[in-house]
Amino acid sequence: MAADVQAGALRDRGAWARRHNQALVSLARRVWQDACSLEDAFAVICETAAETLEVERVNIWQHDPDARLLTCLHHYQRSTGRHCRPRDMALHVDRDYSQALDEVRVINMASVERDGGGNGLGEYLRRHGVGSLLDAPVRSAGELLGVICHEHVGPSRVWTPEDQAFAASIGDYVAMAYEIDRRRRLEGQVRHLELFDPHTSLPNRDHVVQLVHAALRPIPGGEAGPVVIHLHLDASPHEGDARHEVLVEAASRLLEELDGRATLARVRGNAFAVLPHRPMHETEALELAERCTDLVQAQLDVSGTAAIVTAGIAFARDLSAPSADNLLRNAETAALTARSSRLHRCEVFDAGRHRELVARIRTERALRDAFESGQLKVHFQPEVDLSSGRWIAAEALLRWHDSDGNCRPACEFIDIIEGCGLILPIGRWMLGEACRQALAWPAPADGPAPRLRVNLSARQFAQASLVDDVRQALADSGLPPSRLCVELTESALLPDVETAVDTLKRLRELGISIALDDFGTGYSSLSHLKRLPIDVLKLDRSFISGLPGDTRDLAIVQAIAGLARHAGLDVVAEGVETEAQVRALRDCGVERAQGFLFSKAVENAELVQGFGASAAPG
Repeated sequence: MAADVQAGALRDRGAWARRHNQALVSLARRVWQDACSLEDAFAVICETAAETLEVERVNIWQHDPDARLLTCLHHYQRSTGRHCRPRDMALHVDRDYSQALDEVRVINMASVERDGGGNGLGEYLRRHGVGSLLDAPVRSAGELLGVICHEHVGPSRVWTPEDQAFAASIGDYVAMAYEIDRRRRLEGQVRHLELFDPHTSLPNRDHVVQLVHAALRPIPGGEAGPVVIHLHLDASPHEGDARHEVLVEAASRLLEELDGRATLARVRGNAFAVLPHRPMHETEALELAERCTDLVQAQLDVSGTAAIVTAGIAFARDLSAPSADNLLRNAETAALTARSSRLHRCEVFDAGRHRELVARIRTERALRDAFESGQLKVHFQPEVDLSSGRWIAAEALLRWHDSDGNCRPACEFIDIIEGCGLILPIGRWMLGEACRQALAWPAPADGPAPRLRVNLSARQFAQASLVDDVRQALADSGLPPSRLCVELTESALLPDVETAVDTLKRLRELGISIALDDFGTGYSSLSHLKRLPIDVLKLDRSFISGLPGDTRDLAIVQAIAGLARHAGLDVVAEGVETEAQVRALRDCGVERAQGFLFSKAVENAELVQGFGASAAPG
């Protein structure tokens, strides 16, 4: 009989332990969400603790060790579901209690009547009818920040070892919420330093590139379109603080003139950019540019600064392919043209320059001929397992073997094939050709042959025929669907995320896998890890190049690898070039990589010859 009772007690304790663990897992997911503020984290932590431990009240207190003072930061009452931050709710505690917070994981006060009278909390606990107390110190980086108190209203209560372990973990979660909030604030400060000019507090060039990129979209017929105005101050005799004062005054006057209708940025030492918040016709843009130049010129003349202000205007409609950098560069070129001519202080960028247009047309024709004559080839860059060095996958990459004998990477001509419509037929051909060639890859004795990764362009992904195209490529080549992984960038998914999710699900129903390419750049959002049906994250090379010395890159890689691991995703590092980077990646938990350290992109025969013997399951 005693054995049965003991076994039942053990089962009950096991059930409580499982309940505690489930609560902690759910809590971790919620606290780590991007939208979860510190106050939101406090609320969900208190609710979880109250429900799991079945206590009436949970409070988070800040601890002042010098004054031995507890100040309530968050209060939760389970019976009413009420959260609040009480004003002036503070308690003085004795030295023993403060010392205990520094030394133990939990303070177990099963009977307040018996144990709590002398610790400075007695009056507070009696006033609220608290019979038992279970407190967990909150520590971060060795520093005591405060305490979370689990208050049982009613008679005394025995806190089980499982209760105490859970309470200690809750204290750790409060500390984690503090740390997440601290990191977010630091990241916000870093982002501000990265995106704003320190002297004028205006957006800098990097920031305005992001804004212009967001404003770019297909432009309908007509003259209106996104526009950038570049204001250039030709010279300034001032140095140091005096120079900055002139620029700050110019910025102030321009902001007053623009009156919220446009973004003003400082893009170079003596240059500003104006980004109107709506499309403008050429006449309207010229009028705005002239008002801005007149305003700054008048201020410079009054201050005795011998400088000439010129303006350049560039329209997105004149771009051969959407590019924020090109639009800003065009506006700057126009301003420099105005400065050189001395005839007009404002110039509009001439997108029809004959030499550039002819060069582009020639390249487009050559690419069409190359596609028809078989000069476009599929090369493959292997992906390896960092633990074993074995070949587990390969990415298909487009190369142009031109008539001069050069092997040209796609980055040199991708804008042209996208602009002239070749991207769809070339993309469809490349998918089928890559599948056909990958079928011949050798399979090891202990698993399938390496996996093929093929990039899909945004235009391809938007095609209604995409799923059928992939199905046809698999059928024609005989490649098993489990060996194909398609790669997409987030920019291909952003125009319509709901439709994108549906398309990705239909692709996965074919049996293939999905990789999110260049993760961590551009619009990357952690919410996508939850919403998008993906299998692989490919870390952009910009985070790898600084390893192992760049601590920020290292922290980012560690964070992404950890999140991916918890989400059940594989992580592949791109652009690996050194053994030191390999060691850093493995320390971060990244076990797959590709880059020049292992091999450049090569033709299929060279790939199989060089890596065939080291093939491993992908």
